[in-house]
Amino acid sequence: MDVINIFLTGELGESLEDFVHDQRRFTFDKLGPDGPRRLVEGPMWAFVDWVMDDLAGLEMCRRLRADPRTADAHVTMVLEEDDPEDRRRALRAGADDYVVGPLTRTAVLDRVLALQSRGVERHATRRFEAGALTIDMAALQARWNGEPIPLRPNEFRLLRYFAENPNRVLTREDLIGGLGKREPPIDERTVDVWIGRLRRAIKVAGGGNPLRTVRSMGYVFDLN
Repeated sequence: MDVINIFLTGELGESLEDFVHDQRRFTFDKLGPDGPRRLVEGPMWAFVDWVMDDLAGLEMCRRLRADPRTADAHVTMVLEEDDPEDRRRALRAGADDYVVGPLTRTAVLDRVLALQSRGVERHATRRFEAGALTIDMAALQARWNGEPIPLRPNEFRLLRYFAENPNRVLTREDLIGGLGKREPPIDERTVDVWIGRLRRAIKVAGGGNPLRTVRSMGYVFDLN
């Protein structure tokens, strides 16, 4: 089943349950100033409030466009009123379109369903680069200096999550949550097994060992 990721900067993102339609699962999450708190697999829609608690909606929109994880997301600015100047500023900041709030679950789903095919096409062509590492989302293939990295699906997702969060200590709990594996519960030591497999695969491709263990804390993907 395909997954459609819907992120909202408002409280609505934390209260909505998944919705299944036409063999697709639509998931909802809260979007903060630092971007998604988990791995985003599949098309992404972001609904950004014009006024946020932490920063301006326009700045949030600019951050989404500058972040490789969210650069291809379909961004809708949620305006407080239908003001022509606000509409123009939203589009200049990188929004794809706009709506006048407040949002409802039905309004969000109607909009995403209407624009879904465009989002799928944009996401399918995504390519992610981090130093010597290249991740081709369309081919589900990772390479180190052009050499294929032999990965199982789980290790591919883990590598992508590390690459999207380089030079940052990630705890075992971070990795479990980031990969969306909280249900059913997973033993944190299972992460060590994932890391071991990923390290061996990168080494086979000539990448050495960019995954550093931080004692009593977690792991870091060192990106020079």
